Amino acid sequence: MQIIRDVINLKPQHQGSVVTIGNFDGVHCGHQAILHEVRKKATSLGVPAMLICFEPQPREFFDVFNAPARLTRFREKVSLLAEHGIDLVLCSKFTEKTRSMTAQQFVKILAEDVIASALFIGDDFRFGHDRSGDFALLSEAGKYYGFDVINHHTLTHGQMRVSSTRIRECLAQGEFKLAESLLGHPYTIIGKVVYGRQIGKTLGVPTANIQLHRYRAPIDGVYAVEISGLDKIYQGVANVGVRPTIEEATLKPILEVHIFDFDEEIYGRQVQVRFLHKIRDEKKFSGLDELKAAIFSDIEQAHTFFNGAGK
Repeated sequence: MQIIRDVINLKPQHQGSVVTIGNFDGVHCGHQAILHEVRKKATSLGVPAMLICFEPQPREFFDVFNAPARLTRFREKVSLLAEHGIDLVLCSKFTEKTRSMTAQQFVKILAEDVIASALFIGDDFRFGHDRSGDFALLSEAGKYYGFDVINHHTLTHGQMRVSSTRIRECLAQGEFKLAESLLGHPYTIIGKVVYGRQIGKTLGVPTANIQLHRYRAPIDGVYAVEISGLDKIYQGVANVGVRPTIEEATLKPILEVHIFDFDEEIYGRQVQVRFLHKIRDEKKFSGLDELKAAIFSDIEQAHTFFNGAGK
């Protein structure tokens, strides 16, 4: 997998790729269906498979605080894309200039800079200033420039359209099994353990703090979780939120994980947290004593989950 930062860094060996375009947040089952076709076509032509995306995502550019919460950070997304056959990620910075780019200008980049040999898009794909570009425009451009444009229709799960929005709704409602079936993989958060304020340790429940580097997270509250990336898979209880009981509550959410039967320093280690069951919403308590009582209750409920119906 190679990440190419902006069109200006394209090399001759990158050109001629089979291309798809989009955020691909979560790399869910619908995305995976497109990626399978991209990989298949690229293999048949003997060229790379490429995803084109933007950072920040367009809706984050317009309103970072109210944009949809990401299902995956960029690093997690790239890892999933590699698993599903993508060779190149062309990631351009989304700027005011990008926002004002016409659909015709974007097509010209595909044809003359990327030199796409084929293009796969979802049936709801729109591009260019005011979202003026669509499949019909791309089809005409493909005929003119000599690349195939394939419309990949939306995948459904039962009667439901598979989408990042639907998965966010499942996660918000604590429906992790349904979210996993739509994602095609468990919902996890991957991150590096960082130094915190040690409040959990003073309460008798040390936690591993993981910065999310997001203004919003798709979940918040207390959960029974599994932790991997250490010597084995551990069980634990996790809180995702802004810690409203603590005096210096942060505006950005943080993930705190208390790992059962574990007593090692793991600062700087990368861990993967899999969410299995929601215990409660995050709330503000009257003080640390009430918070401590709630945490021990959360731990007891997590143990009940792992020892009972959750297995």
